[in-house]
Amino acid sequence: MERGLLRHFKVILPILASSIGNALQFYDFFLYGLASALVFGPSFFPLSNPILSTSGAFVGYAVGFVSRPLGGIVFGSVGDRYGRKTTLTWTLSLMGGATFLIGLLPTYQQAGIIAPIALITLRLIQGFAAGGEWSGGILMATENAPPKQQGFYGAWSQAGVGVGFILSSGLFFLFRAISGDQFLTWGWRLPFLVSIVVVVLGVVIRLKVGDTAEFARVAEKNGVQTPMTEVIRSYKTSVLAASTLILSEMIYVLMTTTVSLSYGAWLHVNESILIASVFVSMTADTVMMIVFGRLADLLGAPVVYGLGILCSAISIYPFFMSVGTGNPYVIMAAFVITNGIFHAGMIGTQPGLLTALFPVQVRSSGLALGQSIASVIVGFIPLISTAILYRTGSFNGVIVIFYAVSIISFCGLVLTCRKMSTFSVGTVKQTSC
Repeated sequence: MERGLLRHFKVILPILASSIGNALQFYDFFLYGLASALVFGPSFFPLSNPILSTSGAFVGYAVGFVSRPLGGIVFGSVGDRYGRKTTLTWTLSLMGGATFLIGLLPTYQQAGIIAPIALITLRLIQGFAAGGEWSGGILMATENAPPKQQGFYGAWSQAGVGVGFILSSGLFFLFRAISGDQFLTWGWRLPFLVSIVVVVLGVVIRLKVGDTAEFARVAEKNGVQTPMTEVIRSYKTSVLAASTLILSEMIYVLMTTTVSLSYGAWLHVNESILIASVFVSMTADTVMMIVFGRLADLLGAPVVYGLGILCSAISIYPFFMSVGTGNPYVIMAAFVITNGIFHAGMIGTQPGLLTALFPVQVRSSGLALGQSIASVIVGFIPLISTAILYRTGSFNGVIVIFYAVSIISFCGLVLTCRKMSTFSVGTVKQTSC
């Protein structure tokens, strides 16, 4: 009995350790996006034109993605040289500390130019830490997975993404209702401040988890002294494939969350309807990630991911049309279908698909670099999309951007199919295309 409980505990703990960091990362990711669309403009960038004010807030949003490659290089190398556990403890502490401090910042009215400078500085720290968090998290899950279950275990790590979205939208909605007219004064701070609870819990859990057995075996035999250099020299095609696949998933969820909120606000759609729709759709997304992760093990990750890209491209135009109706039922259905099914099909499949692109001794560096490259591009999407929406009065330009990204991602999937059968994850090779 005790032996069974211990074995069960050893299975659950790595999943918790990997999921909680993703939860905090995307709690911050979407919370900052929500605040940029609805709060940070008037509070930190109070320009006479509200469009310019919101654009200024989205510039701050973008800089967090610019610092990700540096974080990916640093923490990816740390993860491959010293272990996944060391990386994940540092990234969670830095990311969570910066998020908490944002909730304590003075506004422009209180501190002048120091306020937006401090906000952007903390955003840079968040991005730096996030650059190494994602890759370390999914490796903690997939490298601890039993044979033929890498997709399923990796999907649990990705479920942290959904939890982060759920918590951020739910708490944002709750504190907005509680604070009422005082939301722009102090209510917006509360979601940032309560993040410290997740940070403390996450650090405690991660300190109790050892490194993955697969990493330990390789580190003893032939660890690479400069893993990032090795990735750039020998695995450029794999990095390109990973970044293009991540690109479509991240841009899709940005467009169906942050950008759609900005579009809805421009059309004077009730903000509560939009935030509630995000909350419900991300709940569905979280559950369906696990389902699609398991399907990836059964059907092959490329098949599931390819269907996700195709369906997301088909659905993006009807999605924005639905938001434009202002009908709460239509909007809710659109959010649930896009995020709860099509986005889940991509993000739930990612870990099992992408980890097979790199050997274990450079896997953390390779994944971190691939995600960081995608993140730099993704970070400017809200700014570009908002400019297009307000400039043209239409979302057609935004749709064209996503169609182009979808084509690029299909090319990345072809590259992945050629590479993914080369390296084993756990003890089995990934299903090839």
